[in-house]
Amino acid sequence: MRSVALAVTDGMLHFELSLAHEVFAAAPAGVTVPWYDLTVCGSGAVRVGRFRLEPDHGLDRLRHADTVIVPGWADTDVEPPADLVDAVRAAHEAGARVASLCTGAFVLAAAGLLDGRRATTHWAHTADLAARHPRVDVDPDVLYVDNGTVLTSAGKAAAMDLCLHLVRLDHGSAIANTVARRLVVPPHRDGGQAQFIARPVPETRRASTGPARAWALRNLDGPVTLADMAARASMSVRTFTRRFRQETGVSPQVWLTAQRVERARRLLEETDLPVDRIAERAGFGTAASLRRHLQAAVGVAPTAYRATFRGR
Repeated sequence: MRSVALAVTDGMLHFELSLAHEVFAAAPAGVTVPWYDLTVCGSGAVRVGRFRLEPDHGLDRLRHADTVIVPGWADTDVEPPADLVDAVRAAHEAGARVASLCTGAFVLAAAGLLDGRRATTHWAHTADLAARHPRVDVDPDVLYVDNGTVLTSAGKAAAMDLCLHLVRLDHGSAIANTVARRLVVPPHRDGGQAQFIARPVPETRRASTGPARAWALRNLDGPVTLADMAARASMSVRTFTRRFRQETGVSPQVWLTAQRVERARRLLEETDLPVDRIAERAGFGTAASLRRHLQAAVGVAPTAYRATFRGR
């Protein structure tokens, strides 16, 4: 059983804290794998929004956790408490995977964990994070960043994306998707997707790219071109591409590749199909193409990815 510790302090955002608790506190119905041992750690009672919270343990417990999660807090003008910063740094040095949600990135930056690393936070605070911590490579245009043992997310809903990403890393896509269905959220949004898209509210009567996306998902094992998808939506390629990006935050090609990778991951986790057959079913055509795209997405080759889940 993996242990997850939530590091809390006064003024933390209750949305991100509650979100992490919802994901890691209990396994959803039907999931039989050992779930997480969740603890809440802090220096005595803390105020979270309008609530008073009594942590289970002190901050020294963080260094015994497999994963430490640091939610954000509202007033980033205030430096994070030194005891929290020290405890998070010590946990990472002891081997913990450390993840921040929203403005929790300021704690990781203060601990030096983001120096020389790419990181993100809520788009409204990225400039401040970059100014206060110039050694951090701040990316304002992504949902989350996975650096292996150090992860950061943008704000609000992106925190859910990172939590689901952690579940996916630990238990595979199928279980992460089960958690997402229980929470009624999209099962997977790629970390590189834009976190903020300035656009007007969509007109309710205008054509959507949704039917074209549904068609593409039904036909991932075959050639799916941009022209095919545009035709399904009865749009020109140019209009379709613009509207697709407005609706999803990414280009059609980026979205399509992500769906192919997701299918390949599930087939690797759940079947004994050979890699070349999985490549065909996911629409990559060859094992070499699948290997290249999976390596880019998760950092491992198909055989290593499968072995990781078969060994659990």
